[in-house]
Amino acid sequence: MVGVPLWWRTTETYRAWLPVSQINELANMQLQLSADVEVVFARGTVTPEQQKKVPLTQTQDEEHTVDGDLIFKAWDHRFESPCGSLVVYVIPESSSLLPEDMDVYIGQRRTALLRIGAQMRVGRTVEQLLAHLEPRIKQVLQVMSFSHTDITAALSDRVRLSPGNKESIADSMRAFKSSPGYEITFSLLNPDPKSHRLHWDIEGAVQTYIQPLLTKLAPVANFSLDSQTLYYAMLGVNPRFDSSSSAYTLNSDSLAHVINPVEARLGSNAASSNPVLNFLLYVPDAHHSPLYIHDNKKQEVPSNAFHSPRWGGIMVYNVNGFYRPEAVLPVDININMAKVMGVFLAQLRLLLGVQSSTAPPGFLMAPCGSTGLADWELDRLMWSRSVENVATATTTITSLAQLLDQIGNIVINDNIAEQVSSAVTSLQLAVAELEAGNLGFALQYSKEAIMASERAFFDPSLLHLLYFPDDQKFAIYIPLFLPMCVPILLSLLKIVSEARQKRREKQAKKD
Repeated sequence: MVGVPLWWRTTETYRAWLPVSQINELANMQLQLSADVEVVFARGTVTPEQQKKVPLTQTQDEEHTVDGDLIFKAWDHRFESPCGSLVVYVIPESSSLLPEDMDVYIGQRRTALLRIGAQMRVGRTVEQLLAHLEPRIKQVLQVMSFSHTDITAALSDRVRLSPGNKESIADSMRAFKSSPGYEITFSLLNPDPKSHRLHWDIEGAVQTYIQPLLTKLAPVANFSLDSQTLYYAMLGVNPRFDSSSSAYTLNSDSLAHVINPVEARLGSNAASSNPVLNFLLYVPDAHHSPLYIHDNKKQEVPSNAFHSPRWGGIMVYNVNGFYRPEAVLPVDININMAKVMGVFLAQLRLLLGVQSSTAPPGFLMAPCGSTGLADWELDRLMWSRSVENVATATTTITSLAQLLDQIGNIVINDNIAEQVSSAVTSLQLAVAELEAGNLGFALQYSKEAIMASERAFFDPSLLHLLYFPDDQKFAIYIPLFLPMCVPILLSLLKIVSEARQKRREKQAKKD
């Protein structure tokens, strides 16, 4: 009698408590995003009477359905916040701050200028004035803040996209998915060291052109940089000679075959699990120079470069002008890093998910400046990354909870329970901060949630080799206990039979 409880206790699976009810609530949550917008009326845009009646706060609700299950709401109201907020200055029509043919100016910071016609000042109520401004302000929000397209692209791996969302699908497939860190590798490919000796100041170029962008992107992810020079590295395809231009060409159809042979020589960092962004500068050999990339319309690509979604970019740098008759091989060539880094910077923005907004008619947009990224572009990326992290962490946690519920003999140790609870808490905080419009805190909590959820999901104790199903238990224990059980069962049957026989005999004596 002691053996069965002892066996039951020694074979019992330890399962720490998990916040199952909170996880189920996360699976059915409705995500709300709040963008804070301050509208400032410059002198001369409203009459004194209108100024007295302008409301201090106004909230606009806008609901967007991403798919049948997930809904997010966009809120905008007057409140000042350094990150994720916008300030729109309304200026009179007579102002010289904008060209005559432009109504809206979007700056490098989180500010915009909006011109209002003189006809709105006279004989109009405040309600009519605000109703006139509302469509323009919404256009500004679509450009400078998150939009339906941005959120749909961020959730493209987890929701059903309609065929009409081609732009969202293309954007989501081009950029790398959200990650706590990225590795960026710059490679110089010299297929003909005997013809030219290449010199590139990659360290100085990175500090001048790339590092300012990465510094600004520090809230989004961590970045590590390295560079290398590969000799006798050839492209995977043979370029075609175009006699009309006396140059070699690479058509768009053959670009997909360029990467694989080159990638085999790039190497990888086995110690890191972060995605790698590869940027290759290829200098053609003397026998295949000049080399130009053509698009699908058979036209030369101005940058002479192309990028591969979620991989990196390649630029062809021609040096045929250095091969003069009197030149002595190998020719020393100093690469123009400003030209190269301009191309790589544009590709890096695309691969990291910084989407260049198309300005509506009447909009004038300022260049992004020396950092390569406007403040509002950073905010748009942070909105997308926050939503993507929340969706990813939620999917990971709910999938883990379903797995542990279906397989009851998986050990749930205290470390896993702690990581799951941490992920759930961070998710709840991230959702709350998104609703409050605190973009910086929302992104930080969402990053913590995704890291905790992945640590729990990929914990070594959950490996399939460390547990086995019930049928395997029976297969192990039956050969051991069956030989012992047969004599015991026979003895029990004999005891029962003898007891019945004695009962019959006693009954027969009474009769």
